[in-house]
Amino acid sequence: MLFPTHILVAVGIRRLADHPPVSRRLPGAAALSAGGLVVGAALPDIVDKPLGALGILDVYQSVGHSLLLAPLAVALAVRHRHGMAVAVGWGSHLALDAFHVAVNGRANDALFLLWPVVSRADPLALPPIEFARFYVPTPSFYVELGLWLAAIFAVVNSRLGPDEEVGR
Repeated sequence: MLFPTHILVAVGIRRLADHPPVSRRLPGAAALSAGGLVVGAALPDIVDKPLGALGILDVYQSVGHSLLLAPLAVALAVRHRHGMAVAVGWGSHLALDAFHVAVNGRANDALFLLWPVVSRADPLALPPIEFARFYVPTPSFYVELGLWLAAIFAVVNSRLGPDEEVGR
């Protein structure tokens, strides 16, 4: 997924946490800070993209995208209120990236989640701009586009009064 979509989903998780059915079933959801969610959702790319771009590693999904950091994320979540939000944001980033490669027919590329224990035989190691060009015609791009359209619809609908809802 593209970086802005990870941020969009983090904000969406925060908004979803405010809905009564969610807050009743998951009492801790209300404590998820928007800032923590955004930081966690951004963290894998903030760590890994420079490592790949600078040639330190030959892939763009490595340290920050590895599930081997899960014990650290759990420890952070248990110890600090904001740590829970960072861990949830980080987990959403990994889940979205795994979904992205699976939808695009490259489920084996989800092995990035086990870096460095398991490496992909032929990683898609494209710099961010080239990746964006590669990404646009893929099925996952259209899923991502749908997320953005739904977000735009939700924002427009929330700004209109109850009598002016879109579609009425």
